[in-house]
Amino acid sequence: MPLFEKEELYFVSFKTAAGWVGLRGTYRGISRMTLPRKSREQAIKDLGLEPDQAVYSVEYFKFSMEQIMAYFNGYKIDFLANVDLSQASPFERSVWEATRKIPYGETRSYLWVAQQIKKPEAPRAVGQALGKNPLPIIIPCHRVLTSDGKLGGYRGGLEMKRFLLNLESNCGLSSG
Repeated sequence: MPLFEKEELYFVSFKTAAGWVGLRGTYRGISRMTLPRKSREQAIKDLGLEPDQAVYSVEYFKFSMEQIMAYFNGYKIDFLANVDLSQASPFERSVWEATRKIPYGETRSYLWVAQQIKKPEAPRAVGQALGKNPLPIIIPCHRVLTSDGKLGGYRGGLEMKRFLLNLESNCGLSSG
């Protein structure tokens, strides 16, 4: 019998240096992540779960939790988690996969992402896809700026985008 059932939906919430984070996933990988919240309850609510819809499991998310906690403690992390993007359109998946390749501490433009997916005419559509990103931090959409270097938008708010960019630019610790 497999350790984790295919039919199950799993979730966890945990405290980081920046606040409470929630993760939800399937046997394929992590399917949703919250940005840091002030409370455990808010992080769970932001996962969009109904009571008894998912199984709480620290074990399922152990490695990802360790990486996320290290990230918010200022360590350079290349997230290695398996992700489940099965609910996304092919275009969204291509945008998110290109964005996931932006190195820690660096930024790229919406146009750069559009060029990576062979759709140079689509930087606005790239922005819309990034606005639907279910895995902020793991898919680092905060690293995408406008062509003139302005922040652009961010689902978590521009203050959070600045916080994440500053966290990465001030990283002086070891790679993880």
